[in-house]
Amino acid sequence: MKLGPFSFDAPVFLAPMAGVTDTAYRIIAHDMGCPLCYAEMVSSQGIHFKNERTLSMLQSEPAERPLAMQIFAASPEMAAEAAAYVEELGTADILDFNMGCPAPKIVKNGEGSALMRDPERATAILTAIRKAVKMPLSVKMRIGWDESSINVVDLAKRAEAAGVDAITVHGRTREQFYRGHADWEKIGEVRRAVSIPVIANGDVRTYDDLDRIREVTGCEAVMVGRAAQGNPWIFRQLTHYLRTGERLPGPTMRERAEVIVRHLDLLLKYKGDYVGPREMRKHATWYTRGIVHGAILRDLFNKATTRENFLAILAEYFDYHETKAPPLGELSPTGD
Repeated sequence: MKLGPFSFDAPVFLAPMAGVTDTAYRIIAHDMGCPLCYAEMVSSQGIHFKNERTLSMLQSEPAERPLAMQIFAASPEMAAEAAAYVEELGTADILDFNMGCPAPKIVKNGEGSALMRDPERATAILTAIRKAVKMPLSVKMRIGWDESSINVVDLAKRAEAAGVDAITVHGRTREQFYRGHADWEKIGEVRRAVSIPVIANGDVRTYDDLDRIREVTGCEAVMVGRAAQGNPWIFRQLTHYLRTGERLPGPTMRERAEVIVRHLDLLLKYKGDYVGPREMRKHATWYTRGIVHGAILRDLFNKATTRENFLAILAEYFDYHETKAPPLGELSPTGD
């Protein structure tokens, strides 16, 4: 698959996920073989008003490039201004526009998937962005607002006509949020309706899912979202599979522990000693889904406030000894 100057021989991409796909996780996903990561969505209004937290989300590292930065907006003017700012900043290689976020706080402002109900405004926004920037432009959308208004093919054609270089389609309506099953057939209809690349998104968790979504949709490129939470190995597995046909095994307990520490250290580096460990809690519980002592581990991780706390948990439950970890002490739910 080609997107602007970039060519991907195993196009399995990381989806943009708020609160998940920050610099720390994107570096890890990239190290695991993900050829293109999408950053968590950034508010165009936040860029306009130079909100400190918003601008910090636009930073990146060489280790995660190429990178797609995603913005959301309700008006062509705001979208174009934000797009130009991102391009001038130079921290991303591809610009993505969000028309898929179902969150009520986004939708009520006419942003995200609210644009699925307003094709004219959506078209105007994409046209304005295309005029504002030269960098590759993609758009992420759902199949419609609800089952009675499936309009993704029309919106995809409009996006192509506006000059968009690629389209990602999540095979659910806004009303579904993340419930039910993604409609891969609808993604296939988009693929057949436009001549630009279409990236299929929704319910890709396994090798068999990858085979089926490619067969049903005709899309070469696939985007992985929730299945990558706590599982960056999915990129190593699926990209290797596309290149060789070989199905690699999942991570060992040692590998899980090593990546937990790596992820924590990156969060400490980019978000500091207070925020870093607290943000790591959710990631640590995802990394340990489905393993023995899962409930105990979740309780322990959710109390961890320092790197030493995490090392102590890993020492006891993973037999991981990067350094001499202190005893669990107060962290243990039993007091042992």
